[in-house]
Amino acid sequence: MITNSTPAQASLAFPVFAQGLALSLGLIVAIGAQNAFVLRLGLRREHVGSVVLFCAAADALLVAAGVLGMGQALGHSPGLARALALAGALFLAAYGWQALRRARQSHRLQPTETGAGLRRGAALAQAAAFTLLNPHVYLDTVLLVGSVGAQQPAALRGWFIAGAGGASLFWFSLLGFGARWLAPWFGRPRAWQALDGLVGGTMIVLSMLLLRRAFIDL
Repeated sequence: MITNSTPAQASLAFPVFAQGLALSLGLIVAIGAQNAFVLRLGLRREHVGSVVLFCAAADALLVAAGVLGMGQALGHSPGLARALALAGALFLAAYGWQALRRARQSHRLQPTETGAGLRRGAALAQAAAFTLLNPHVYLDTVLLVGSVGAQQPAALRGWFIAGAGGASLFWFSLLGFGARWLAPWFGRPRAWQALDGLVGGTMIVLSMLLLRRAFIDL
C-alpha cells in the first residue's frame, strides 16, 4: 500500500499521515449509535477486541476503497479533482461549523449496561449493522475521506490510508477498552463541548488546506 517515494515525498509522509488521522478522527468522534454500542460492550466487557477490530477494519477498508478508486478516477480528470476538492472543503467547513455550534450546547452519551449477554456472532452482526447500514459511513469514508486522500501524490496515499485507519483503531480501542474509565467522562456535557470545539477547529483547518490545494496546487 505504501509505495516507494522520492526524498521530497518522503519528507511529506508524516504530514499526510497526520492529515488522514485528523480527518478520520474528526468524522468518527461524535455521539452516535455505533460509538454507544462499542462503549456499552466495553462497559460489559463483552467481545471488545473482536468488535473493535471489526469496526476499525471496516473503516480502513472503506477509506482504502475510496482513496484508491477516487485516485484512479481523478488521475484522468484534473477538473474533477478540483471540483471534489472544493466540495470537500465546503463540506468540512460546514461540518466544522456544526461542531462549533454543538460545542455551545449540552449533550451527553449515556450507554446502558443492562440487558442479556451477547454471543460473539451476535455482537459482530450488530457492529456490522451499525457500521455498514449507516448511509453516512459511505459519505464520510468512501466519498469525503476518499476524495481528500486521492488528492495526495500516489506514493503517499498509503500513508494517508494508514493515518485514517489508525484513527479508527485508536478511537474504537479507546471506547472499548477504556470504557469503564471513559463512561463518567462521556456523561459530562462540558467534556463533549470541549471535544466538539476541538473537532470543529480541526475541520476548519483541514477545509482551508483543501481550498489551498484546489486553487494553488491543482
